[in-house]
Amino acid sequence: MSNDELISLGQYSDTGIKPENQDSYGVLVPEFPGLDYKGIVAVLADGVSGCDEGKMASETCVACLLDDYYATPDSWTVKKSVEKVLLATNRWMYGQGQQGVDARKGLATTLSALVVKSTTGYIFHVGDTRIYRMRDSELVQMTKDHRVWVSEDKNYLTRAMGIDLHLDIDYHKFVVDQGDIFILTTDGVHEYMPDTAIADLVSRNVENLDRAAREIATLALRNGSPDNVTCQIVRFNHLPGTGENELYKKLTEFPFLPELSAGMKVDGYKILRSLYASNRTQLYLALDEDSDTQVVLKSPSVNFEDDPVFLDMFMHEEWVGSRLNNNHVLSVISQSKRRNFLYYVAEYIDGRTLRAWMNDSPKPDLTEVREILGQIARGLTAFHKMEMIHQDLKPENIMIDAQGTVKIIDFGSTKIAGIEEIASPLQRLTLLGTKNYTAPEYLLGYPCSTRSDIFSLGVIVYEMLTGHLPYGENYDEGSVQKMGYTSARRWVPELPVWIDGALERAVKKDVNRRYSELSEFVYDLANPNKDFLSEHNEPLLVRNPVGFWQGFTAISFIINVLLIIKLFWKG
Repeated sequence: MSNDELISLGQYSDTGIKPENQDSYGVLVPEFPGLDYKGIVAVLADGVSGCDEGKMASETCVACLLDDYYATPDSWTVKKSVEKVLLATNRWMYGQGQQGVDARKGLATTLSALVVKSTTGYIFHVGDTRIYRMRDSELVQMTKDHRVWVSEDKNYLTRAMGIDLHLDIDYHKFVVDQGDIFILTTDGVHEYMPDTAIADLVSRNVENLDRAAREIATLALRNGSPDNVTCQIVRFNHLPGTGENELYKKLTEFPFLPELSAGMKVDGYKILRSLYASNRTQLYLALDEDSDTQVVLKSPSVNFEDDPVFLDMFMHEEWVGSRLNNNHVLSVISQSKRRNFLYYVAEYIDGRTLRAWMNDSPKPDLTEVREILGQIARGLTAFHKMEMIHQDLKPENIMIDAQGTVKIIDFGSTKIAGIEEIASPLQRLTLLGTKNYTAPEYLLGYPCSTRSDIFSLGVIVYEMLTGHLPYGENYDEGSVQKMGYTSARRWVPELPVWIDGALERAVKKDVNRRYSELSEFVYDLANPNKDFLSEHNEPLLVRNPVGFWQGFTAISFIINVLLIIKLFWKG
């Protein structure tokens, strides 16, 4: 579908009686894949007239948003992406303004931006430009003016880009319907004509939105507007998203790999041997004949040839891996050769899983555990910075190579914030990871977060140190509410109490009491936290279970003897 079919656009701007037009505006409909992952952006900015560089300010804001928003990671949410761009632009504008003799004469502008991604609209607003939505001839103002009127003819802006290092941005998220019309205006327009007039002119010119925008701005000037006038109108004829037919065509673009054996060649890769095979996927060790390096080819099983949900998940793995660039995450290799089958290429890790390491090291040195933890945390941080949650962290999904480098593998369960915003004709599966390493919020049906990955990592470290699990083997949705944390010192009495305290906090069932940052957990496992140094809050049963039961038995014996004596005297 072409850009012209997606939207209809009308734009008009006039200097009016002012010497310079300080309004700036723009709409960007990117080509695929930006359209799928980032959506369509419309923005309007009005340079503050009390500043010498109002025009530069408005042009800078519009240009930065339209350019830099699409440069942010596809995995980020719209909210994070736009706010990062606007906050960075605001800092630059504020810094430029402070360099002048009179800071009040610097760069400042109001701004209203609309992003439509899939079937959702997102509004970001600072100042007194406006965004209206017209649906079924009903006009609704979607923004709130940041302007205070002192008297009938005196008012001042309470917010604008560039006037302060701190920036408050109004944010609003809502459902967009096909056929919705959005009207963006500067104060030179909407302060000099009623909303009913705007709605009427758009309704009468819905097939020619350029004419509608021109007539709205011209009428405002006729009504006495002393300001620049700008009107921008966007009608969504279709919503930017992937239809069922289009998606299925994309998923079935390549045929499945046939069964491969040593010596066979595929797209310039020579198969050396089969590494792993299941009813879901096959992994082959192969030689890239161009670079003479060993790689892994991963392909889906032909059992799922007619399963679009599984195929979508398989492609999802490659998507995740191709966007992560970290030494502690499995690398998915970008292919320069023409691909003729459905598979992806990843680096070959010559090593063993963390599970194998744990089996070989039942009583590991604390220093070794900290080193492995630090590397896992660095890999996991790469996920979190991209607004991704791994969701299936366990010893089997962590590899240690021959040089001791630790890498996270398997991205099939990874949740991507930016992708979650895209409506899909497929019913996406919610994978809860592996039972004993799954955070309680998954089991109880609550939303996950980066703290859910911290829980999984906490369980792994606990198991590395003790050989046991913090909530035992019977941990599931039916028992999670009843089960209590078992002190790591029950299994390893010599373990420092502050290490146990850090482990307990990492695997708290209450997500709000858990570590919020991976770095905090890593730090507390290497540096005594004063909150965990005291044993006075630790029950005797946890600190010394043998002593607890010995004392309990002795007290029970004494109580029984006293009861017998009492009964004897009564008798």
